[in-house]
Amino acid sequence: MPSVSLKLKSGALAAILCAATAGAAVSPQEAARLGADLTPLGAEMAGNAAGTIPAWDGGLNSSAKAGFPAFKPGGRQPDPYAGDKLLYRIDATNVAKYADVLTEGHKALLKQYSGTYFLNVYPTHRSAAVPQRIYDGTKRVATTATLASGGNGVLGAVGGVPFPIPKQGVEVFWNHVLRYHADAAKREFGQAAVFPNGTYEMVKFHDETDVIYYQPGAKEADLHNVILYYIQETTAPARLAGEILLVHETLDQTKEKRLAWIYNAGQRRVRRAPDVAFDNPGTAADNLRTSDQLDIYNGSPERYDWKLVGKKEIIVPYNAYKLHGAKTRPGDVIRPLHINQDQARYELHRVWVVDSVLKPGQRHLYKRRTLYVDEDSWQILAVDCYDNRDQLYRFQEGHGIEYYDQPAFWTTMELTYDLSQRRYLALGFEDDPNRSIDFSIKRTAQDYTPAALQVRGTR
Repeated sequence: MPSVSLKLKSGALAAILCAATAGAAVSPQEAARLGADLTPLGAEMAGNAAGTIPAWDGGLNSSAKAGFPAFKPGGRQPDPYAGDKLLYRIDATNVAKYADVLTEGHKALLKQYSGTYFLNVYPTHRSAAVPQRIYDGTKRVATTATLASGGNGVLGAVGGVPFPIPKQGVEVFWNHVLRYHADAAKREFGQAAVFPNGTYEMVKFHDETDVIYYQPGAKEADLHNVILYYIQETTAPARLAGEILLVHETLDQTKEKRLAWIYNAGQRRVRRAPDVAFDNPGTAADNLRTSDQLDIYNGSPERYDWKLVGKKEIIVPYNAYKLHGAKTRPGDVIRPLHINQDQARYELHRVWVVDSVLKPGQRHLYKRRTLYVDEDSWQILAVDCYDNRDQLYRFQEGHGIEYYDQPAFWTTMELTYDLSQRRYLALGFEDDPNRSIDFSIKRTAQDYTPAALQVRGTR
């Protein structure tokens, strides 16, 4: 029988291990680095030694700083970097030279489509910025935020990025989920599932997001365990139009998992939709993405073990104002096998690299995913997705811009490349050249109830 002292030591060790697994808030001394040698969201303030990544200077935190003081919110944000000169192009002939700064997905695309695929690399601009209250909130919650049991939620945080100085991979995942990209937003956009020959059918959506977590003055008790409300309505083509999805995304998923409902236009009724999660098919995506790949990665981390690989300089899609441009139409972007790469912009940025590996006994289409997460915004910019044979199966890109009139950094287009089918999915085509995301909408919790969903479907 073990001695009392051994029991105490074992118990203390177990408590330490449990605390390490749960994740602990940073000390006040660590949090003091935010706004000093670290940016207010936790990135390195300084540039790199080579001078190829500049120091962060506050980002594009206003239309005036972007060079467009007369810009009116609601329109397509003009490109503040339109005058930049191309630094270099990476293609199949010189990929080995840049191998150390490329994702595995980009290497695969350069090899598979060696005659047509390339990366145009431009000067790096650290444009990401958010409102001052988000910086203040991040510094506040850095010393209080902890992980729920198993990493399946966040406790002690509201109004800021919870883990600006991450110690675990799952903390980086939650930083992406809880990054600031809007208080509320309304979008009209198209999604194209492109065949190898370049043909596609455009599916159109209206969606709305109301981020309770970032409502000014919100307290943790005010959330009722809800991060955000999300509603997505399919508006075209006619055979798909009318289906509406409603999601209540939860913060502590050990307490309550995601709540979802679907309005079926044919049946004219609302039903619970517990399968809108994990690797169930994404809406009208022709099986080219899973439910948890919308917004690059969403939902619960519970099926994976998470490893923080570290920080690395990587060439990633960034400042995609050309894809976002008022004159850019689907025909300018969509090509066989991959998008028109002359429309894409790549830059060298520091990213957090995180590996998520499927837990024993769990099921998912992807056995492993490697995430490349922007240090400045916590937006996931790229993901390598591996199948159960450990082969690279799919690759995701998040082409983001700074919506400087807000300010907020968010993707303007999301791409999922299926390397086995030689197909890809492009999401984010905006119809109206004069309109972009509407960040000015005002909603209440009553607008995102199953009853309200029924009203939307039958009106």
